[in-house]
Amino acid sequence: MTRADDENDGQATERVVIRDRRKIDVKGKDTTVTKEAEESKETKAGAHRAAEEPEDEVTPTPGLGAELQALRTELEERTRDLQRVTAEYANYRKRVDRDRSTAAEQTTGTVLTALLPVLDDIDRAREHGDLVGPFASVAESLGAVVGKLGLVAFGEKGDPFDPTRHEAVAHLTSADVTEPTCVEVMRRGYTLGERLLRPALVAVADPA
Repeated sequence: MTRADDENDGQATERVVIRDRRKIDVKGKDTTVTKEAEESKETKAGAHRAAEEPEDEVTPTPGLGAELQALRTELEERTRDLQRVTAEYANYRKRVDRDRSTAAEQTTGTVLTALLPVLDDIDRAREHGDLVGPFASVAESLGAVVGKLGLVAFGEKGDPFDPTRHEAVAHLTSADVTEPTCVEVMRRGYTLGERLLRPALVAVADPA
């Protein structure tokens, strides 16, 4: 073996030594753990504890049932009040409509009553044959208007006598009738709806 071989063999067998010059903190035990790792461990530990801890149960608030009952009672009272007010308003509307209708009928009756003497003149002219020409057209138009307003004439010869609708100005006896009967009409009567505006003036014949 040559000298060169001996030198190479010595270099091959020489030990390799690695020296770590980092300072070791004995108190901290392990300085290789980074701050990020510590935070990760704390996060995992917190999540593990949260998973192990049971969820808080919802505890009923004391007095909640009584409060709900009070609210329900108040709601029922308000509902009854609303129903009562609604019924009162409906009755009020009906009363107002009825009063308005009555007032309108009274006003119409007042106007028609003022026209009755004119209608009497027209009737007399018709009986005497004077209702001709333009006067006849006016009379027909007036009769149509008062008819639309609800004015109805009554009182004809031969009608049974009705003391609530007829005013007897003469009485006589007759064998031709079996009950008190209107034998002559001096003036016709008029009604407006169910309201009597004026009774008819008649002569009445009683059975003999």
